[in-house]
Amino acid sequence: MPEDDDGALTRHEPLQLPSPGTLFRDTGHGDRVGEFRGVAGPYWSLRPVGGGVEWEAEPEWLRALTPAERLSVENALRNLRSSRGGL
Repeated sequence: MPEDDDGALTRHEPLQLPSPGTLFRDTGHGDRVGEFRGVAGPYWSLRPVGGGVEWEAEPEWLRALTPAERLSVENALRNLRSSRGGL
């Protein structure tokens, strides 16, 4: 979970509902990165980049990726797809 300089846990400001596919870092679940898929009650559904099992996250623990983080994730995904024989 995120901490401030004093080691206290912090939450991010709640976010507006994003478009499907928007990338987020889930600071409440070990900094996992996932694509926004939709809403499930008070939670947001995220899917691992490149596929996998969706998980539910509290929106206040999510933060949008920076442009540099997004580029890194997109490059890793392209490399993964390339190594599997397809783009």
